[in-house]
Amino acid sequence: MGIVLKQSFRNTIITFIGFAFGAVNTLFLYTNILRPSYYGLVTFILATGAILMPLFAFGAHNTLVKFYSAQDEGTKNSFLTLVVLSPLLILIPAAGLTWVFYDSIAAFLSRKNGIVVDYVWYFFLVGLAMAYFEVFYAWSKVHLKSVFGNFMKEVFGRVCISILLVLLYLQMISLPLFLKGIVAVYLLRTAIMKVYAYRLRRLKLDFDFPKSYKVILQYGMLMVLGGSVALILIEIDKFMINQYIAIDNVAYYGVAVYIATVISVPNRAMNQITYPMTAEYLNQGNHFELEHLYKKTALTSFIASGLLFILIITNIEALYLMIPEAYRNGFVIVFMIGMAKVFDAFLGNINAILYYSRFYRTVLVFGVFLALLTILLNLWLIPLFGIEGAALASFSSIFIFNLIKMIFVKLKFGIVPYTNSTFKVFVLLVLFGVLFGQITFHFHPILNIVLKTILIVVPYFGLLYRFQVSEDLSDLIKKLLKF
Repeated sequence: MGIVLKQSFRNTIITFIGFAFGAVNTLFLYTNILRPSYYGLVTFILATGAILMPLFAFGAHNTLVKFYSAQDEGTKNSFLTLVVLSPLLILIPAAGLTWVFYDSIAAFLSRKNGIVVDYVWYFFLVGLAMAYFEVFYAWSKVHLKSVFGNFMKEVFGRVCISILLVLLYLQMISLPLFLKGIVAVYLLRTAIMKVYAYRLRRLKLDFDFPKSYKVILQYGMLMVLGGSVALILIEIDKFMINQYIAIDNVAYYGVAVYIATVISVPNRAMNQITYPMTAEYLNQGNHFELEHLYKKTALTSFIASGLLFILIITNIEALYLMIPEAYRNGFVIVFMIGMAKVFDAFLGNINAILYYSRFYRTVLVFGVFLALLTILLNLWLIPLFGIEGAALASFSSIFIFNLIKMIFVKLKFGIVPYTNSTFKVFVLLVLFGVLFGQITFHFHPILNIVLKTILIVVPYFGLLYRFQVSEDLSDLIKKLLKF
């Protein structure tokens, strides 16, 4: 666990820095510089690009992580060539179809909000950039080098967008140029990630593909479904809000979801290094290390994400006082999406266990049904309850899907994510949530947030350390205290 803890800690710091810039963008710059309709448009462009990403990537990033450790030195170049070129099987036809049917696609997407009509190629280019970024990021992760890629994913783009927003505010660039700049940032991020990946191992084109290339491509095609399911569960709500109500609501919803998404920072940071390790243990048939990693990642993620959930819920009123009034009615959304994120964290590296095991086909079938359920719930609940209906649909689908995954892993692998320590953490979180949810300080919102955060964080980690709830956390606290 040494390399996991070391790189996870670095990735967590980087991810928090990225989310800090994202918070400035989401809560203050976007909300004060752009009209809600254009902020909603930006959110819609990025959400649509994210939905397209798994399709455009053709599962290449998942394929790389699953099969790389099983390649010998003689087949690695041909395997990497196959991985890098396979997304073109989708991208080239998709570009042709977009060109031919541009007007029909634009008419469908702009049915409710005419502002969307001119930005179809933006969706395509952002999806392309996200797809190849994930491929080159996976390239670095299989070499157990995840920190730079995490910096590019979490920090680089947000800093660049902060700069673009400031330039727009100073009227140094126009709104159309700002929107083009966002697309350019994603393309530039991918180009830089490619250079870094090739420095770790330069690609030597070899078209004598591995004998198992059919199995590799079939896995990639199935991972299109797997990745699409995951992104549909996360992003489809923003896409479908645009189809039913004014695009301004995409902006309001996006702010609330972003606040809740901070909860997933520790889990996201840890996954960058634990995913390739999980694939390696599965390839080796090392059940003991697999179970050990599962429980460790689940407990550590739950400790961190649960704390963030309590901090957000107990400070949400003060936080909303600092942003424009139109964006403030999102407590229900933050609570529901936040609970879903905590459940994700509670399951640790379960997605890696499922997608890199021999059971991935079965899990994908579950996922497809859940994705369809998500779409149907959004179709039903958004017209009834607006953006809160979208949040309820997402929460319900994620909760059901996670429950199915946990039960499936228990049945097939005989392992569960929880221990006695998990129960202790749960009790602490409930106690702190109930206690500090009742306490209100009548100071400036920033002072309120800082004071309540200190009053929660210090005793929380103190109690965890006192009762030795997590070995990794106790070791980290000891090192920090010694430092």
